[in-house]
Amino acid sequence: MASLTDFRRVADGVRNWGRWGAADELGTLNFITPAKVSAAAGLVRHGKVFPLGIDFGSNGPQGAFQFRQNPVHVMTVDGGDARTLVEYGPKWLSNTVGQELSSFFDGAQNPFRFNDDMIIMPLQAATQWDALSHVYYEDKLYNGFPADSVTSLGAFHCGIDKVDSKGITSRGVLLDLVRHRKADTYLAPGAPITPEELDEVVAAQGVTVGSGDIVLIHTGWQARYLETGDRGESYSGLDWLCAPWLHEREVAAVAADNLMVEDPTSGVDGTFLPMHMLCLRDMGLMLGEYWDLTALAADCAADGAYEFQLVAPPLRVIGAVGSPINPIAIK
Repeated sequence: MASLTDFRRVADGVRNWGRWGAADELGTLNFITPAKVSAAAGLVRHGKVFPLGIDFGSNGPQGAFQFRQNPVHVMTVDGGDARTLVEYGPKWLSNTVGQELSSFFDGAQNPFRFNDDMIIMPLQAATQWDALSHVYYEDKLYNGFPADSVTSLGAFHCGIDKVDSKGITSRGVLLDLVRHRKADTYLAPGAPITPEELDEVVAAQGVTVGSGDIVLIHTGWQARYLETGDRGESYSGLDWLCAPWLHEREVAAVAADNLMVEDPTSGVDGTFLPMHMLCLRDMGLMLGEYWDLTALAADCAADGAYEFQLVAPPLRVIGAVGSPINPIAIK
């Protein structure tokens, strides 16, 4: 078990504060250059599309943390409303404007009908990006911005809306730890993924990881969840010392098919999620959680190509500390 002194030594080594200027709020997304985006588009050879998002619904895996629940989908207008809105609807339907609108529901005059709905959900309820403002320590966000700049009105600094200019599209690289460990379904708990093991996977797959890449870690957790329905089932994720590995290779972002990317066992005495702190707060490297990598991993194993174009833009929710996404890999 490492100490907080060890943690701070690693943090000093990976910190990117000031690397792209004192006002920077993009962090390692700066590694995604126009040349990188162009090269990633050149990886599309067959036109195969792999959606990497999980379902946004009441049957999702969220709920392990009680403060974050699954999405609630609500219909605000449905087919039944078309039959009753005019007769039992609000009084404004009887005025001139309302009379015109009511003709929409009169089949003799106008066949037009519509449905409408809404969703109530935490922004990190399923497949998601963590914004750089999501995690901090010692009262500082990434690049030294004050933590109290995140208020009840949202994140003034490092919110998810600040990254839309990058689009978050680049070369994606899948590292298949399930296949590497010859696991039946997923990486059972108790064996964190080490930097040395990442090197082994890279070598075995014959792939490279370099500047501007987005690395996807296949642990099999999502496939396991679909089998068991156990939202709180533990797993093995990235060891906290994988942060320097990502830093050395100038990785733009990292995502996994589990709920925290990193291993649930801290590895640093007196801390929770040390890799979150190193990546989001010190490196400025965004984390993606709950991605569905099963079909993509199978295809990569079949054709031996573990690189692809990855398109994963967040919603531009002003001041948000995370965003739901439906990322797509294209080969």
